[in-house]
Formats: sequence, C-alpha cells, structure tokens
Amino acid sequence: MKKIFIISVLTLSFIIVNSISLVAQNKVATKPNILVIITDDQRFGTIEALGNTEIVTPNMDKLVKNGTAFTQTHIMGGLSGAICCPSRAMLLSGRTLFNLHKDGEYIPASDVTFPEFFRSNGYTTFETGKWHQDKATFKRAFDYADNILFGGMNPPETGGQYRPRLYHYDSSGDYKDFFWGAHFSSIYFADAAVNFLDQQNSNKDPFLMYVAFTSPHDPRTPPTWYGHSYKSTDVSLPVNFLPEHPFDNGELVIRDETLLPFPRTKEAVKVEIAKYYSMISEVDYQIGRILQKLKETGKDKNTIIVFAGDNGLNVGQHGLLGKQNPYECSIRVPLVFSGPGIPKDKRVNKYVYLNDVYPTLCELTGLKTPSIIETNSLASAFNQSVFKGRDKAFFAYLNLQRAIVKDGFKLVLYNVKGQSRIQLFDLNKDPNEMHDLKDNTKYQDKINFMTQLLSKTMKELNDFCDLDKPGWGYPKKWTAAEVRQLNP
Repeated sequence: MKKIFIISVLTLSFIIVNSISLVAQNKVATKPNILVIITDDQRFGTIEALGNTEIVTPNMDKLVKNGTAFTQTHIMGGLSGAICCPSRAMLLSGRTLFNLHKDGEYIPASDVTFPEFFRSNGYTTFETGKWHQDKATFKRAFDYADNILFGGMNPPETGGQYRPRLYHYDSSGDYKDFFWGAHFSSIYFADAAVNFLDQQNSNKDPFLMYVAFTSPHDPRTPPTWYGHSYKSTDVSLPVNFLPEHPFDNGELVIRDETLLPFPRTKEAVKVEIAKYYSMISEVDYQIGRILQKLKETGKDKNTIIVFAGDNGLNVGQHGLLGKQNPYECSIRVPLVFSGPGIPKDKRVNKYVYLNDVYPTLCELTGLKTPSIIETNSLASAFNQSVFKGRDKAFFAYLNLQRAIVKDGFKLVLYNVKGQSRIQLFDLNKDPNEMHDLKDNTKYQDKINFMTQLLSKTMKELNDFCDLDKPGWGYPKKWTAAEVRQLNP
C-alpha cells in the first residue's frame, strides 16, 4: 500500500511539474518583443555600414552598429522565377527548399510558421506589407494586420509602387475587398507598423511584428521628396559588368532580364543602379520611422529586431539584371540582429541561411523550437567567442542550376537544354566571380570533390534532381505547372 502511495505521489508530481513547464512555455509576459523587417530584392553589399560608400542607409547602419551582422547569409534558391516566394516561405516555416509545397506558395498547417508559433505562445502578432503565401496561413499567423499586399509585386500596368493593391485586416480570412493605395507602397507599410506600435502601450503581452516591404523590387520608381536620390554619375559601374551573360544559363529571357534591352550598356546599367539605390534609401527612411516610434514608446529596450533581404539581385553584374542565377549578388543577403543580449557592431563571417532566423528567435526567447524545423539557431554567435556556422551553403534554381559553396570556393553546375556546364570560383581571391577556374588543371581535384559534395547535399535535402542521371533526371526545363506538382 505504501509502495502504491509513493508511486501515486511521484506520478502526481510528474504531472504537476509538466503542467508548470507547459504554463511556463505559454506565460511570456516578460519575453522580449520581436520586430522582423524584410526588404524585397535587396542584396548584400547595399548598406553603408557594411562597406558600400556610395549608398546612404542611416537606419540600416544604426541596426548594424547596434547589433550583429551575418555577412555570409545565403538563400537556398527556388523552383520558379519569383525567388522571393520560396525564400520567404523558408524564412517563415524554417523548412528547406525541397520540403516546401508548391514552391512556397502554400504552407500546410503542419509547417507551423514562426508568427503562428509565437502567437500560440502568448505573443500578439501583427503583419503589414507583402505576403507571398496563401491566405489560410496568414489567418493562422496573425492577430492583427493592415495594409496587406497579397502577391509578389506592384505591377507597373496597374500603377506600380504608387498604386499598391492593399487589404485591411479581415478576421474571417476571406479578403474579398481591396483598396488601391494613393501613395508610395512603403509609406503604407510603415504607417501600419507605426499605428500598431501606438496601440501597444496598454498591451501587457509581448508582440511580434512582421513588416515586409516591397522595395527595392521593381518597378524601380523611387520618390525624390525624402530619403536620398541618386543620379547615374553618383554610382560606379560594377567591376564584373558585362553587356551580356557569356552563355545560356537557362533563364536569360525571364521578365526580370527584359527590364533593359540586350546588350546592356554601361550608362543604362548605371541608371538602373541609381534607381535601385534610391529605392533602398527610400525604404531605409521608412524603417527609420518604425525604429523612431519603437523608441518613443519605450519598447526598443525590450525588442529583438531582425533585418534581412529576401534575395539578392544582379543589376548589371555578369550581364544580368535579375535574381535567377547562382552568383553571389543574387544568393547573398543582409541579415542583422539587434536588441537585448545581441552584441553591438559585430560581424560574423560564417555561412548561414536566411531560414535560420526561426530557430534563432525561439532560442533567444526561451521557447522550445518545434521539431519540424530543419534549420539551425544562430544564437550561439551572440554568446560564444567561437561560432562555427555551417560548413557549406547550397543553392538551386529550377532544374537548371545547382551550386555549392565551401571553404571559399564555389562550384556551379548547369543543366540547360540537355547540355551541362561547370563553373568554379575562388571567392577568397575572386569575390566578384570574374575568373572561372574550370579549365585550370590545378583545380580538377577540387571540382571532383565539390561535385561529389554537391551530389551528396542534394540527396540530403531531398532534391528532385539527381546528378547521377542524364539531364539530372529532368533534361527539359520545368514548367510552372510541373513545379507545383513536385510537392503539391
């Protein structure tokens, strides 16, 4: 009888302890707030504090100086021209590229996004700006929202950035009624974020804000009455400028590449860079409004801020304009953490992925990372002297391009119209990827090693393509319909 009593007490104690743990997981009144700011098509190297002396970005600079910047942040790519869709889906879900559904257009309920996860753990969640995923996922994720842009961009044929197609928050999730904006898109998103912060003075729960700008995505028509404007004479021609890409990479006539005629001219590229920089300075201005309001409300002292771009952009480098390629200007993005517990003015030059943000936020707030998450927390970079990061970075585009980066070398393989091609770059000596080493006999062992590593990584990531098969198993370029059926 005594033995039964002891067992019962122990069992009851176990239940109580676990109940307390569950309550602790949900009791987040003392947790830090979270502000995630995403820009659209902003490549690494477009922030003054990180080395670009031709651009003016005082508010991004402030985040860099008050926080930790990961200078080797890579995206994993995508299976469609709209790279921002899978990139944002991976950021939101913590999943890897080939485990996305419909290339990120749809996120099933089983892939709990970080706004939804934090919402279930007591955070008040809010969104404004671009949402490239399905509306059901949006409904699960956010308590509040305003000035929402569903889709990929502000099309020029409907007014572009000056006439965004927006929605107010609809608790039903239907979103049948939209309105046309009468001002530049970034103004609406910053307005909504500022208004939300004004309403948080009486809210005792922590909040999570997801602010997703559409700048500096085209149409690049920046306003000139605030921020900082540039002329073509204010910017330099990229050292790796080419009038045309030297070979067919499989995606030379996609919409992004038709924004300038072929062959590219030096002057046309400089004009495009000036507009690109102007839009980055424009969105920097609006980010400043949000940071200022955060300070005015006193919330800045307990808010973790994440700033990042969703993918890069060539804008004249290598004879290309878009992001549907494996060059550094397309696959590296800015990623900065700032706030309580984050070292100031620190640079981390280790390989990481953009979708490492999710588990990092979990660890920084003391919440257990969901088991479905496939990426790594970066939190040890903030509290340890040695941060190893990843040993390699992988990139894929459609069934046309695969790349692997390791120890400063990058191998790129192409599968275009049944033909294969190789590129090898030593990024330590050649960061602008101007000298292809594929024909140098000195590097044949390196090519063999990295090809094997790439093949192994593709299998580990459940890639639909296989380097061991002719045409990688898919010699013809996938159509959009075929991509959606790969993992519906």
